[in-house]
Amino acid sequence: MNILILGAGGREHALAWAALQNPKCDKLIVAPGNAGIAQIAECANLDIEDGGAVAEFAGDNAIDLIIVGPEAPLAAGVADRLRDAGFSVFGPSAAAARLESSKAFTKEICAAVDAPTAGYGHFTDVESAKAHIRAMGAPIVVKADGLAAGKGVVVAETHAQAEAAVDEMFAGAFGGAGAEVVIEEFMSGEEASFFVLVDGETVLPIGTAQDHKRIGEGDTGPNTGGMGAYSPAPIMDEAVTAKALDQIVRPTMAEMVRRGTPYSGVLYVGLMIEDGQPRLVEYNVRFGDPECQVLMMRLGAQALDLIHACAEGRLAEAQVHWSEDAAMTVVLAAKGYPGAYEKGEVIGGLEALSEDSSHQMFHAGTATRDGKVVSAGGRVLNATARGATLSEARARAYALAEAVDWPGGVFRRDIGWRALGPE
Repeated sequence: MNILILGAGGREHALAWAALQNPKCDKLIVAPGNAGIAQIAECANLDIEDGGAVAEFAGDNAIDLIIVGPEAPLAAGVADRLRDAGFSVFGPSAAAARLESSKAFTKEICAAVDAPTAGYGHFTDVESAKAHIRAMGAPIVVKADGLAAGKGVVVAETHAQAEAAVDEMFAGAFGGAGAEVVIEEFMSGEEASFFVLVDGETVLPIGTAQDHKRIGEGDTGPNTGGMGAYSPAPIMDEAVTAKALDQIVRPTMAEMVRRGTPYSGVLYVGLMIEDGQPRLVEYNVRFGDPECQVLMMRLGAQALDLIHACAEGRLAEAQVHWSEDAAMTVVLAAKGYPGAYEKGEVIGGLEALSEDSSHQMFHAGTATRDGKVVSAGGRVLNATARGATLSEARARAYALAEAVDWPGGVFRRDIGWRALGPE
């Protein structure tokens, strides 16, 4: 099978690695890829938000399966264009991708099916948004309605912080994503990520994880795209998982079918859990990053079979085979992220890292210059490892992170603290 993966981050590196573990993968191309992906697969310089260009490239290269990694091409309708051209595609239509591209749409769906989530208001002007904040009180959550690369969320502890967030969003801090805002009540509890595959009506759970979104240790400081993750998430026990499926996921998928926009692909279900009750924080219409890295590390070769079955509408016959293990990934970021940071810094020590099926250094924001790997983004590397226990996975992941020679790189040293304590 010839496979094309669209994307350039750690998520796509992990997907590529998992696909290559499967003997059904004959040829793998990643567009545009990065320095790490180029070491294991062919990379192609392609505008992945141009559905026509992707379809032409896929035809020229006899591609059998296209896996869309990031959310932007999905929101742009690339999956629609590729399906119309006759390709097998993993990823939802633009209409179904509104579950991520519009937070107001997701809230509307939740209201229609009575899914437990935070109370909210949807605003298109500054003064109405601020009036709502004053009426609701703090803490309160301010979200850019559209796609903001995982950064358009501010958990405000005071009225002043919330109003400043509103001002920034309407002033264009997140581009068009902040032209409208959703303001939610603050939900207390513990956050977890739940992943399912959907091929219209069949829903297949494929794993849980817990991300660490704040830049600082102890979950402090501004939100980022994610500074590390581990899987499984202990708080997602059988009872909580069943409630999430029965009260949130399956009703949402049924409503999407009822509206004529059935969902196909992976659905990331962000949950807040308190006293055994899950409430929806958000939906994402692709694998989380860095959660994908730990899921792929645990799923291995079977990930490709599951993705292929999903794309072809065969999930009813698919099964997930889990081993009793755990995985952790630690994100190495450029100093200053999520604010201003330097690019083009040489990263050493990577060639000395032995790689096997229990640990991998997935590249997120890297490039090659003069034969050397250099930083090319905010989140740059994902030190990822699997172990019989989470403690073992943690020790291996941090050993990988410590081995990197990059003075400009920083990472949190407490990934997994909710499950393991402050080791």
